[in-house]
Amino acid sequence: MRRLFGMPDEEKLVNYYSCSYWKGRVPRQGWLYLSVNHLCFYSFLLGKEVTLVVQWMEVTQLEKNATLVFPESVRVSTRHTEHFFSMFLNINDTFKLMEQLANIAMRQLLDNEAFAADRSLPKPSKTLKNVSALKRDFDARAKNERYRTMFRLTQDERLDGHTDCTLWTPFAKMHVVGQLFISNNYICFNSREEDLCQLIIPLREVSIVEKADSSSVLPCPVSISTKNKMNFLFANLKDRDFLVQRISDFLQRTPDNSWGDTSPLSPIGHSVRHSDTGSDLLGSEDITEYHLGLPTASQGLLQLYHRNAPEDLGPKAMKEKMKEEAWNIHFSEFGRGVCMYRTSRTRELILNGIPERLRGELWLLFSGAQNEMATHPGYYGDLVEQAMGMCSLATEEIERDLHRSMPEHRAFQNETGIAALRRVLTSYAHRNPGIGYCQAMNIVTSVLLLYCPEEEAFWLLVALCERMLPDYYNTRVGALSQSDVFFDLTRAFLPLLYEHMQELGVISTISLSWFLTLFLSVMPFDSAVLLVDCFFYEGIKVIFQVALAVLHDNMDALLSCSDEGEAMTILGRYLDNVVNKQTVAPPIPHLHALLTSGDDPPPEIDIFDLIKSSYEKFGTLRSDVIEQMRFKQRLKVIQSLEDTAKRSVVRAMMTESAFSIEELEELYCLFKSKHMTSCYWGSSSSAAERHDPSLPYLEQYRIDPVQFTQLFTVLAPWVCGGHTTTLSARLFRLLDQNQDGLVNFKEFITGLSGMYHGDMTEKLKLLYKLHLPPGNRLLFEWGNPAPILCLLLCARGGESSNFAPEQFIDLCKTLYNMFSEEPLEQQLYHSIATVASLLLRIGEVGKKFNNGSKKSDSAAAQAPPPDPQREESDESQVCQALADAQLEPAGPQTSEEETKDDTSVSSNSVVSSGSLQCEDITDDTVLIGGGEQRRGSVLDVDWSITFEQVLASLLTEPPLVDYFERKRDIQIKMAACKAQRAVERQTSSTSDHELSQHSI
Repeated sequence: MRRLFGMPDEEKLVNYYSCSYWKGRVPRQGWLYLSVNHLCFYSFLLGKEVTLVVQWMEVTQLEKNATLVFPESVRVSTRHTEHFFSMFLNINDTFKLMEQLANIAMRQLLDNEAFAADRSLPKPSKTLKNVSALKRDFDARAKNERYRTMFRLTQDERLDGHTDCTLWTPFAKMHVVGQLFISNNYICFNSREEDLCQLIIPLREVSIVEKADSSSVLPCPVSISTKNKMNFLFANLKDRDFLVQRISDFLQRTPDNSWGDTSPLSPIGHSVRHSDTGSDLLGSEDITEYHLGLPTASQGLLQLYHRNAPEDLGPKAMKEKMKEEAWNIHFSEFGRGVCMYRTSRTRELILNGIPERLRGELWLLFSGAQNEMATHPGYYGDLVEQAMGMCSLATEEIERDLHRSMPEHRAFQNETGIAALRRVLTSYAHRNPGIGYCQAMNIVTSVLLLYCPEEEAFWLLVALCERMLPDYYNTRVGALSQSDVFFDLTRAFLPLLYEHMQELGVISTISLSWFLTLFLSVMPFDSAVLLVDCFFYEGIKVIFQVALAVLHDNMDALLSCSDEGEAMTILGRYLDNVVNKQTVAPPIPHLHALLTSGDDPPPEIDIFDLIKSSYEKFGTLRSDVIEQMRFKQRLKVIQSLEDTAKRSVVRAMMTESAFSIEELEELYCLFKSKHMTSCYWGSSSSAAERHDPSLPYLEQYRIDPVQFTQLFTVLAPWVCGGHTTTLSARLFRLLDQNQDGLVNFKEFITGLSGMYHGDMTEKLKLLYKLHLPPGNRLLFEWGNPAPILCLLLCARGGESSNFAPEQFIDLCKTLYNMFSEEPLEQQLYHSIATVASLLLRIGEVGKKFNNGSKKSDSAAAQAPPPDPQREESDESQVCQALADAQLEPAGPQTSEEETKDDTSVSSNSVVSSGSLQCEDITDDTVLIGGGEQRRGSVLDVDWSITFEQVLASLLTEPPLVDYFERKRDIQIKMAACKAQRAVERQTSSTSDHELSQHSI
């Protein structure tokens, strides 16, 4: 692969497949190579070579489809083109791997997190055996992700293996066929028939694992007992001995901690509800302290609020008692706590509404938050202490929203509720600064606090933000992609309404408010909380189902709407009147209802009927299908956000440079591509150091000297051969204003614009400054409205801005190399020799003038006048000296030498004592360099020339004037830069035909 596509050694090939690539309507049979960062295709057929290279970061859409033109195929879309691949032996396997690789690339664009994960992959090797190992590693990643999603486990859980088996279900008196999963902290079971039975057994709860007696009815059984006296019997295990040994190994590494054990970081006096035993062991006091002076409720605020309320024996209360009794019966049959059998009966009870006393416990169980809380005792108390007194943008936003979180509820009309909400939100912002705080989080968290102690509410918020609604709150990607998924679902289930809603633009508006707050902000609280019950058990698919049901119920009214405002009013009034007639809580005013009430309010809609209708009409939705749709939309959303960022950068730079909009956009793409490539191909600095999302877009991405030199070599109008690296290093130091060893896009464009669009004087000033010692180069004045001029201005009249002999030699070297590829090469060489000879005399005259105290004025006046014939001879000798110096160009300098190139004289200087003989210079003249000394003296520091002298000398030579005044087109340079990336090429050469198609 490296030989076929020019990839570096760091690029890792994951797998390759035989397939056809469609060029128009003609298929090209060849090999598709999938690496960590690229999709590549190579074909050589009938003397035609086709090579395709696409970065995963450039992919905007990836889908598997079948049409009349293209049989079952994979379409890979970028911003500019589409690529079709077909005739795979196993298209599903190929497509899943492509999705996984594209998703890694999207994570890189989103937050750079995938860069570190990427480096954990096996190192590439030349043998196919190790390539398949890399493929197996990606397969293991995909299995881990499915496993964690299926059982709501934490992100650090790693699947060790799975096997077919049967599970004895005492509640049904039968053996259920399914799969047993083993990981480092859990034993899980999922039935083959969906929703028949699911089981999660944390190893921290396991007390005994033993092999039971085999029989013809129960072959190879294994019995697992837990600390709360539950017993699970698995049978039909293919390798029972290995399984038992594996579980034993994991058990030995499992700390023997009971759920809820306290640690020094745990809150003082904190009481824990042991859901495994079914008892709510609330403390005798309602208020405990995480820290002195910080009161907090030891239970849900709603229970605390109703503690002294008189007992209601009405029909609603009786209904609530019946629900609690139904759950108690369920617990006695199916178990209670994390080891409970989860069946279709569990779902039925949830759809009928969770009793208020059990709501917090079951939310914690079904969301997986209970497992994470059990393995992190004292973590929340530690976070509270760390976050106390800290001030940030997140804490400022939290303070503004505290009193706007359910202000109608009495629980948040006092300091207890407000303080608890503040601690949970502030602690989470401290835990996850990448997310920090989003406005919708305060609404959801306030509802969690009504039913849970604040530590449990914190872990529910963790589960919500990091697992159940990923990317919703930290970026707009999750919410926007979810909106697009809802758009696609509307098109699939409600095609007539879809066309009309697309015209009105309603779907994107309603989906954001509905999904981010789980309907809590648009529906009466007592009704919306039932949807939260279903959400924690079923996931986001429930919210999609209910949203589709709401649109379906209002289809006729929506089809008659003529604008977005009217449609939003219809939906708002409908949601305001979704009621929960079974609630036992006192009525809570719904603020949104006041805004949409009218003279003729619509009839009430029972929330249980709405939920039942959503399951009947749209219950075929599957979570895995929704996740695949989210991935598809995430690609488009992230690329759309990237385009928005690019436009923002271009607008900001339009006043800072003379490049056109199209040129700036292309330069931004090249600059960012260089940054990203350096990140995943082993840059000298980490991605976190080079990408700061808090900065403006044009300053977020930065490149180091190596990447800068690569771009400078291709894009700069001044190509100086072997001297280009030195010139690039000097320009980099000049642009690096804060001296952090990195240059951002704004600085890069400022320097490039000066070389392309400055007038002759400005270009020469920049060139002059690049050859001054580092300490004497002027810094940029970013605040000036004319930054290019400020960049190029140099001080006048001071000795610090004058050229010493060393800098003059380097300037001559740069100019000589700069003209090596010009059409008028010889004329330019002659001109620069003339200018060099003239500047030598000027420097000598200046030296003699400055040293007048050492030499009499009369002696200086007796110097012989210039001889025109000797002047011509000098010019030819200088020209010859430059030509001789080019035959022995200076080799590449090390980084240490680069730091000295401005203050030391190179042994290969263009103007040297061995090649330059200026006989007509006065007797006091001493040649420059480290070779033989002329007339027994050395040139001291008084020899110097100013920029004005250099400019005046160059203006006497028309070829040099024409060269620096010439307008140059950067489009040619950018095309060459893109060609280096080998996006796509097609040739008829057979030079590479002998290469093995399987070559790495």
